[in-house]
Amino acid sequence: MRIEVLNLKKYFGDTRAVDDISFSFAAGEVVGFVGPNGAGKTTTMRVLATLEEPTEGDALVDGVSVVQEPERARRLVGYVPDALPTHRDISVHDYLDFFARAYGIKGAKRREVIESIEEFTNLTGIRGKMLIALSKGMKQRVSLARALLHDPPVLIMDEPAAGLDPRARVELRELLRELAGQGKAILISSHILTELAEICSGAVIIEQGKLRMAGTMNQLFTQSVPRRRVLIRAAGGLDEMLRDLLQTPGVEEAHIAGNEIAVDINGEEDACADVLTALVSRGYRIIEFKHQRAGLEDIFMRVTTGEVQ
Repeated sequence: MRIEVLNLKKYFGDTRAVDDISFSFAAGEVVGFVGPNGAGKTTTMRVLATLEEPTEGDALVDGVSVVQEPERARRLVGYVPDALPTHRDISVHDYLDFFARAYGIKGAKRREVIESIEEFTNLTGIRGKMLIALSKGMKQRVSLARALLHDPPVLIMDEPAAGLDPRARVELRELLRELAGQGKAILISSHILTELAEICSGAVIIEQGKLRMAGTMNQLFTQSVPRRRVLIRAAGGLDEMLRDLLQTPGVEEAHIAGNEIAVDINGEEDACADVLTALVSRGYRIIEFKHQRAGLEDIFMRVTTGEVQ
């Protein structure tokens, strides 16, 4: 199972909402879809979910074109929009039953599927509640449950954590991990980049409809942050060690941060080892020498400009 976005373009009049982007992801991967408001994330996701037709380009879901065969592609995708439409007169269970019928799931099989999904998404206790009475977190669970009814191999999720309290975000994160473990390919957009980094195996960053960067987390870190940040803690002598560090080959920048020195080293692990060796040879007693990995927020700030369309 592989999802491929191929030179996708979507124009609204003179506005290029999506401007020739390409990326791919596969079964078992959770890919973060990152970009400022108005970057084209929702439009791209709606194209993948067959809710929008692209101006040019295509997307393939396990080889099935969303342009040429939207009905087939639709059965392979579960789409979770950024908000569940408000329904005042339907319960959680009846809502899921309606969509299960729409997917063609019949009889005892339908009851079995709904009960299984309600249990998996922790909706059993509120199955009789009206949708209008649910909290934001519970509505997001219902939206996810609906998307899972036909057991799609691909999940497209647009800002599912927006407005959730901390507990609901943790519970959502655990559900996504479990779904990825079941082999589902998941594309998820969010502005909470620290949480995305915890669950995603890769990310796609777009801005003004254009692709800025895509790849695994390790690839993104390597491409966007060529320097390595290390934190050094020693037994005294920080000011003197700082002066020495600033004269050490490979050190781009260094400053004291509390009881440590933060050092930017130009190079890979060998360069870090050379700096540590130089410090020890000069008699500094190093207590801690640890690599501080750049976060997804750091990468996002480096590769985007903040401009909007």
